[in-house]
Amino acid sequence: MSGFAKAQRWLAVVALSFGVTLTATHQPIFAVQPLQPVTSSVSLPTSLGLDDKIWPQAGQPGDRAALLAAIDHSLAYLQTPKAAADYQKHSVPGINRDRVRRSLVRFRQLVTKSRSAAELKAAVQREFVLYRAVGKDNQGTVAYTGYFEPTYTASRVRTAEYRYPLFRVPPGLAEWSKPQPTRARLEGKDGLQFAKGPLKNLELVWLRDRLEAFLIQVQGSARLQMTDGSTMTVGFAGKTNHPYTGVGRELVKDGKMRLEDLTLPNLLEYFHQHPEDLDVYLPRNRSFVFFRETYGAAATGSLGVPVTAERSIATDKSLMPPGALALIDTPLPQPSVAGKLEQRPVSRYVLDQDTGSAIKGPGRVDIFMGTGVKAGDRAGLTNSTGQLYYLLLKQ
Repeated sequence: MSGFAKAQRWLAVVALSFGVTLTATHQPIFAVQPLQPVTSSVSLPTSLGLDDKIWPQAGQPGDRAALLAAIDHSLAYLQTPKAAADYQKHSVPGINRDRVRRSLVRFRQLVTKSRSAAELKAAVQREFVLYRAVGKDNQGTVAYTGYFEPTYTASRVRTAEYRYPLFRVPPGLAEWSKPQPTRARLEGKDGLQFAKGPLKNLELVWLRDRLEAFLIQVQGSARLQMTDGSTMTVGFAGKTNHPYTGVGRELVKDGKMRLEDLTLPNLLEYFHQHPEDLDVYLPRNRSFVFFRETYGAAATGSLGVPVTAERSIATDKSLMPPGALALIDTPLPQPSVAGKLEQRPVSRYVLDQDTGSAIKGPGRVDIFMGTGVKAGDRAGLTNSTGQLYYLLLKQ
């Protein structure tokens, strides 16, 4: 976003709130450090660090190459002036850019030479120390949600069928007087009044479904199959200064949906059954996202590097070390033998490469699930609690 992170993808609805992501705002200083070193007196699950996704098993290919590529993306980021500036603002004792870099280099070596999940876990235990996120309750409880890169059909020109556009960044957006125009002011309550205001002639591409156009704003990027047979990718280019409002939470507040039923599939079904409510609820998210064509580039996170399916996470970058190696421990939707999705506990090594406007505090993680329908299905069902650890080489 400069893709994903800088736009508002679906996070808590993609679990809890029909929405997610954008640049982080300044956070208050916590009385407790957001990351605490795990001492030998702490009892950890025996499954922690047993990442069975890296190596092939049960007829499924492993993703070691994808994990190594994700590590390389973080290493590339850590060499940039942006990383140097980011770490000047990071204040967790014992965690600095050089230690994060050295930890990634060594972990990459271990992944390359290890022959099993157990062998890798043993090596990590010998050489690394864990820092646990204090979570939303200072007891380590972390809420997990998922996001993805959607794929839709679109048109380069407006037609009777393709009426809902994504927009380029308006000239002089940064100089717009504040408060900037709301979503309703920019496109109207029905999403079709954009030619009457500052968005006129800024249409980038056209969607046939208003909800699809909105979801792309939430997710921050998309891969589009064009009606002329070509493929187009779009990514985040800017946004107005209004905070994000989760449409799903608004439905819950109005008694239209129960909180425990708030998943992406249920939200889509609700609006498909009640299309008239789009005019009521979409404008409640006053924030508006603009796009640019990315010419086939992979979806990127807030660090400016590609995000990798099930190996990249988004956290609050005012608290967590950008680009660092982490370990998630939580149930995630996994395909069963019958092909259905079922919740199963996973312990997985990930890279912290993104952020989100709804990802605030030490108790929130958003996992990138990939591109397309299957990734969207899994992201929409990702709504769990677990723990989050960061791995640093022992001093």
